Amino acid sequence: MFEGWLSIIVFLPAAAALFIALFLRNDSQIRWFAIGATVLNLVLIVITYADFDRGAGGVQMVDRYQDWIPVDGLRAQYLLGMDGLSAPLVLLTGLLTAVAAFASWRITLRVREYFIWLLVLETSVLGVFLALDFLLFFIFWEIELIPMFMLISVWGSGRNRYSAMKFVIFTLGGSAFMLIGILSLFLSSGVDTFAMVSIPAEGIDGIPDLIAGKDLLIPAGVIWFLLFAAFAIKMPLWPVHSWLPDAHTDAPTAVSIMLAGVLLKMGGYGLIRISVGMFQETKGFQVQDVAWLLATLAVVSIVYGAIVTLRQTDLKRLVAFSSVSHMGFVVLGVSSIVGVGGTVTQGGMNGAALQMVTHGTITGLLFLTVGLVYDRAHTRYIPDLGGLALRWPLITASMVIAGLASLGLPGLSGFVAEISVFLGTYEVWPWLTAIGAFGVVLAAGYVLWMMQRTFFGPRNERFQDIEDANFVDMIPVAALVISIVAIGVFPKLVTEVFKVGISELVRI
Repeated sequence: MFEGWLSIIVFLPAAAALFIALFLRNDSQIRWFAIGATVLNLVLIVITYADFDRGAGGVQMVDRYQDWIPVDGLRAQYLLGMDGLSAPLVLLTGLLTAVAAFASWRITLRVREYFIWLLVLETSVLGVFLALDFLLFFIFWEIELIPMFMLISVWGSGRNRYSAMKFVIFTLGGSAFMLIGILSLFLSSGVDTFAMVSIPAEGIDGIPDLIAGKDLLIPAGVIWFLLFAAFAIKMPLWPVHSWLPDAHTDAPTAVSIMLAGVLLKMGGYGLIRISVGMFQETKGFQVQDVAWLLATLAVVSIVYGAIVTLRQTDLKRLVAFSSVSHMGFVVLGVSSIVGVGGTVTQGGMNGAALQMVTHGTITGLLFLTVGLVYDRAHTRYIPDLGGLALRWPLITASMVIAGLASLGLPGLSGFVAEISVFLGTYEVWPWLTAIGAFGVVLAAGYVLWMMQRTFFGPRNERFQDIEDANFVDMIPVAALVISIVAIGVFPKLVTEVFKVGISELVRI
């Protein structure tokens, strides 16, 4: 790929948003132009993913501009790059943004503004996954707040402004911890770079290598907890999860797809890239020292999220709380970093990374299907539904596939990720892994209960004359179903790439 390729991928959605703002006024034209822009960017991302050299590993396709912020003593760089950890997450972002754009084709309120914010959101998330300069990473992380707040507060329903503000307050709180952590790391270590990784081919020394075995003015453990707080809120991890159900419940369908499918993964990505990647060899503190804490919080999130999900009667809140449970598997996998006998292993880490991708596609399909139900039934209240399978076979098939993947049915992607996490963590945390595995049993309970109450049973005459999903509705459904089945049957599509990135991060 030529120099600047990653910058094109990151900023193409923002350029499309600017074009819409300046030149397009017709709502239909805006819808299809935005959909076309997201599909085009997805095609470019697929080409990039296919071109990633799994054998070479390392950071590839580097875009670099030195001293892009002209401040003395601030060695910030415009530095983009793709490695084995970021490549699948970039692919996930491109796929789910295209799905979200298709899911938004019925939007009628302030159409131009809506798609502008959706496209800006894609740019910000892609920037997070591709930025390799700490300051640039933080800027993209913060930009994401603006479109999310606008999309929930303007196009949401229910207590949309309350939910949008709650999301912003929680995330800003986490960002404040992150900024303090970044500055503490920079000032107390004496390094003159914000680079998150070393790139020998570019002559770049990264923070992890520069602080290895070095005394820091501020204890490394304090800096780690500051950064971890931001990622825990974003995932979200118990007990800082309460913003998520409200945001999901009141957000429009496409925004819920992006929120659960992509934005939560920013927290998991930061946890692996920064909390693990940067703090394995720091003097006086290593991430292995708090692996027990990660494992404990993970299991609490898994079981608590699943139990609370069982109590939900709103389809969106049910899927939202299930995300708290399923993101706990990511943290459980990361906790295996301590390894057997204190040695570093990567099996659970690979499972954690895979869980982020599979959860993104599965939850994206769940929210997409819930949106299709709500568009027709005008309710998400489970007791008011029932017998929909006879009238809406396509929507029912979509929900059945998503539900079975969510509970970990073999042959679908959810099973591959969860079994990888369990196999990778059992030798390290046998009892905690066994308790966490009980979350799968609870998942089967709430998923099957939801499908039986919503789609099967006696026919509800109230929905007798409402049509099933049409061709446009099924395009994003088909894309997500294909991805779920493909990873479930042939997981090497993703695992081989993750394995390269994770092995470099955990120093194997």
